[in-house]
This record gives sequence, C-alpha cells and structure tokens, in this order.
Amino acid sequence: MPRSELQKLKLCYVIDIMKKYTDDEHTISITEIIEKLAALGVKAERKSIYRDFSAMARLGYEIIQVHSKSFRYYLANRDFETAEIRMLVDAVQASRFITKKKSNALIKKLEKLTTVYDASFLRSQVFVTNRIKASNESIYYNVDTIHNAIHDNAKIAFTYFDWSITKRRVFRRGGAKYVVSPWMLIWNNENYYLIGYETETALIKHYRVDRMLSIDILDEERDGREAFNDIDVAEYSKKFFGMYNGEIVSVELNCAKEMTNAVVDKFGTDIRFEPQENDTFNVKVEVAVSPVFLSWVFMFGGQIRIVSPDRVAGELREMAKIFVEE
Repeated sequence: MPRSELQKLKLCYVIDIMKKYTDDEHTISITEIIEKLAALGVKAERKSIYRDFSAMARLGYEIIQVHSKSFRYYLANRDFETAEIRMLVDAVQASRFITKKKSNALIKKLEKLTTVYDASFLRSQVFVTNRIKASNESIYYNVDTIHNAIHDNAKIAFTYFDWSITKRRVFRRGGAKYVVSPWMLIWNNENYYLIGYETETALIKHYRVDRMLSIDILDEERDGREAFNDIDVAEYSKKFFGMYNGEIVSVELNCAKEMTNAVVDKFGTDIRFEPQENDTFNVKVEVAVSPVFLSWVFMFGGQIRIVSPDRVAGELREMAKIFVEE
C-alpha cells in the first residue's frame, strides 16, 4: 500500500495499538506508539499522536495519562470488560451446539476484543478438546437460513436424520424432505430447536437444528400463524422436557423441601409453592407429558411425586415397572 494511504489510516492504527497493548496494568509511551506505527510503515511525530488522542476522545475513547519516570498512557474504556469476554468464552466452550472447529474460531475472534495480555491468558484457559460437541458444521448456516425464512415469511424444506448404532446418519422418510413453516428458534437444554408448523398434520413440531441438512427457503408463505399468535417463547420452552412433543397438561407435583432448587431451575420463579405436611410442598406446572418429563420426575427417587392427574401418575408407575421387570 502506498505510504500516503498508510498515513490516512494512522488514527485507526493508533486506536488498534491502544486496544491491543494497553489497559490499567499495561501502559505505553508515545515513543513506543511511534515505534509500533513505524513497524506498520507509518511515520508519526509526538504532536500527531496527541492529536490522535484528542480525536479518540471525541469518538468516545478514554485515554488515561499516568506519570512515572515519564508519561505513559492506556485505554480505560472498552466495548467488553475482561470478565465479560471470559464469560463469553466459557459459554462457547460449554455449548454442545457449537462444534469444536467453530468453537476455536469464535474464541479467536473474542480474543481480538481484548488486549494481547488477556488474550494470552484466555488461550491458556481454553479446553475445547474434551467436551462433547456437535459434528454438523452447517449448523451456523442452518440458523442463518431459518432466520431469513422467518423474516421473509417463507416455508423451508430440509432433510432430517437420526444417529444409528454405527454412528452414521440415517435420514427419516428415506431422505425425502420435510416442508415446514418456521416460526421460532429456541435454545433448550444445550441444543437449538426449530419450532415450526407442519401443514399436512396441522401440528406444531420441534426439530433439532443440528440434525437438519440441506435447508432450502421455498417461495411459499408460512402457515400456522394462528397457532403461534398467543405463544410466549419463554413460557413455551419451560413446558417441554428435551423439547419432546406431548400433550400440554396441568400437573400437580408433591416435592420434598430439598427439591426447591431443582423445581426453580426447571420452571422458574413464577410458580407457587404450597407447603404441605412432612416437609414437602405442592406445585402446579404446565408441562408436555412425555417420557423425558416422566424420567425427570423419576430420577429424583421419590422426592418428587405426581399428585394429579391420575393418568399421568399412572404413566409414571408403568415406567417404573419397566425398570424392575426381568
């Protein structure tokens, strides 16, 4: 690039240097800034750096001057605090939905939002290798395509697969495409789900986004608007365990007092606990009755019991028999 063009970028380079190399524990001198600019092919003098600092201040950057043996400077404000970057890195690492390859790429991008010193620390704390991760690299494009379809009020077509015992993809419907009206994307239990309307069955259906392939946006308007008009996304996702479809039923649970955390973790705080005898409490919740819900109740070993309705309690008893039959 011609030197004249590089000079026009000087302010951008100074901003980048202050972002990369300074914070309240790492300051920089004017001489060091000039040296870093020279390494980039940009000439600068002290007065021009002060003018750049003034321009940065007008742009909202706060440059702090520190006096020791000489004057040194650092950038005091950032778009993200270090603790926020660490939290985002942890979320990327922990997400099963994000593949190992994409996790590493996202973490490298997050590192650019902090100093080289914090980026080095973040790299030393990254342990993506041993986590259980999705293997479908097209997930991110799937999400983008689905969002575009929702925005354009269009149906989508896609293939949908399960994993076989040999860890191979087995496509449902023999590989024939599903045609669905997409309405919502929900993050639930470490996975992304498409909530859509299937015209042929007139039902709301859930699909794991990481098991969807070859998504096409169709030149057809979505169906099922009436079914979604009154749905609150946050409340909707609470009712489904593992996003398994099932009949929505009001279920009353009797819980040992030690189960308060488990119940709040699952259903939130907008529920009413009714104290009972023997250090228990009852709570009524709206849930989709499915094997996953029954398994959730079952795993607490009797500390959560189904009071009503009787038929749901009966389904749990039948499930329990399976575990004791020879």
